[in-house]
Amino acid sequence: MEAEQLEVLNFISQYPPFDELPEEKLKEITLNIEVAYYRADSMILNQGDSIRDLYLIRSGVVEIYLRKGELYNRLDSGAVFGQKGLLMNNKVRMPARAIEDTLVYCIPDALFKSLCDEFDHFADFMELHDGNQLRNAISNRAKGNNLTTVKARKLIAREPVTVSVDTTIQAAARLMDDENVTSLLVVNQQDESKDEADTLLGIVTERDLCVRVLAAGLNTDTTVAEVMSTDVVTVDYNTYVFEAMLMMLRYNLHHLPIRKDRNVIGIIGMTDIVRYESQNSLLLVHSIFTCHTVDELKAVSRQVKDCFVRMVDEDANAHMVGSAMSVIGRSFKQRLAEIAEEELGAPPVPYCLLAMGSMARDEQLIVTDQDNALILDDSYDEAEHGEYFKRLADIICDGLNACGYSYCSGGIMASNPQWRMTHTQWEECFAQWIDQPNPETLLHSSIFFDIEGVYGRLKWAEQLQGFVVRRARRNNRFLACMAHNAINRTPPLGFFKDFVMEQDGRHRNSINLKRRGTAPLADLVRVHAMAVGSLAKNSFERLDDIIAAGILPKGRAQDLRDAMELIYMVRIRHQALDVEQGEQPDNSVEPENMSDFERRNLKAAFQILSNAQSFIKFRYQRSHS
Repeated sequence: MEAEQLEVLNFISQYPPFDELPEEKLKEITLNIEVAYYRADSMILNQGDSIRDLYLIRSGVVEIYLRKGELYNRLDSGAVFGQKGLLMNNKVRMPARAIEDTLVYCIPDALFKSLCDEFDHFADFMELHDGNQLRNAISNRAKGNNLTTVKARKLIAREPVTVSVDTTIQAAARLMDDENVTSLLVVNQQDESKDEADTLLGIVTERDLCVRVLAAGLNTDTTVAEVMSTDVVTVDYNTYVFEAMLMMLRYNLHHLPIRKDRNVIGIIGMTDIVRYESQNSLLLVHSIFTCHTVDELKAVSRQVKDCFVRMVDEDANAHMVGSAMSVIGRSFKQRLAEIAEEELGAPPVPYCLLAMGSMARDEQLIVTDQDNALILDDSYDEAEHGEYFKRLADIICDGLNACGYSYCSGGIMASNPQWRMTHTQWEECFAQWIDQPNPETLLHSSIFFDIEGVYGRLKWAEQLQGFVVRRARRNNRFLACMAHNAINRTPPLGFFKDFVMEQDGRHRNSINLKRRGTAPLADLVRVHAMAVGSLAKNSFERLDDIIAAGILPKGRAQDLRDAMELIYMVRIRHQALDVEQGEQPDNSVEPENMSDFERRNLKAAFQILSNAQSFIKFRYQRSHS
């Protein structure tokens, strides 16, 4: 067989009902398969058309519909469709549409029917399996809930309406009426060459006109600069609807601009999201911001595990689960900072509360500790202001511990005075870590180089991350040291590709999927991301930038994405199972508790990780200077 045919053979042999067929039949199928490609949003099968093939999804996502157009099921890699039509006079009974760019293997009708005649398990799967299992898989989607699969950009109805900073309030109100919109973006129209951070100056909404103009008795000849909101929260055009809703709940927003690269392409409002029925688990964010005390937050935090399990049961992918858990965690931090200010009074100087590590990367799961720090204004004086920020940090960190985010064993917390620094001091600290790397600073870099502003002067976090990326990208020696550090934790595969178990501690004879899987994946993706100057924080989004930069051999980045999704989902599912069984969730899993599918595919995922570590060692050679 050719290499391409061997790849097809290896793929189909992983999935039922093909996984129980003898090897000679698998080879026959492989030699008769044809490959077809469908672009996103294109129809694969139309109602009533003739059908002559069974379809097996190699990559992508396909939706199957009932005759009246209702969503019946959503299928991805390894799933089959079209069997109903083949079994019923070769007419399409259930239309199929590609939701993403999709590659399918087409198995001819004659071969399909001979397999049904020869193998009872194959026939039973095609005739019976579909009706029960698929129906159960979509039971929670019967009302067409696309919250976790639809991108926020799909909700955009029109381009944003913009005004300049010197527009009068009266003119702005008239424009809102003429354009039938409830918000205007205030932009710097004098310099189109500047990036979004400079051109997008603020937003003015109907509520601003009501509260800040009419209620305050402000003259309508005043410019919008006097009443606009300047700290504009935006989201990327790839953000899912559920992520956008979480962001709006977190910041109590009624309007959320959607950006693509440096341009705002539209604005969505809560009314745009109303038609999408929210998963109950996501409303936890709203509950957090209704709490007034740490005790109330502690009570709400008991719902986090249920939220996690529900998302897993609803087949949310790793990115969705990690994003939701991270937003919930950051919301606890934000609300605790607000409660601290209510107790201590207004801060004497501005500050920014940071989340770091997996919470900053939108990759947090149910088992986590707290990593946080404070950026202080350069006017900070320890003698004059130190006691206030010590007490504020203690309230936040003690509150997080009470809410299930345990103290960091390494002391990476704002309650540690080492991690309360001015903006300038942070830049000096990062510069030293990059210019003079050593084992301790490299360990810090793997945590502190993933940062997200949670509360206060959020732009400081973006500025600091930009400083880190620019400086690290220019320093080949630092990248080489980070690459070497990224291969210290190897995947748990032995010489003969068997699993290598932990040999000590209470998790003896198990595999730590974080320490030996997701963590080293995040480490090596971070190195590549720094090398290409990516400002993304999430590992999946960093891979998009890495793919665009073309620094990896063809197909390797997609392999990494697949490996990361699989390892995360096995880790996620086993944590959810621990919760459901009343056990303390952890990152370890015993091979005997894995399904055959998990065991088989984890080995492939770990092999991809091993190959990626070999490549990164080669690409970022240590400097001999």
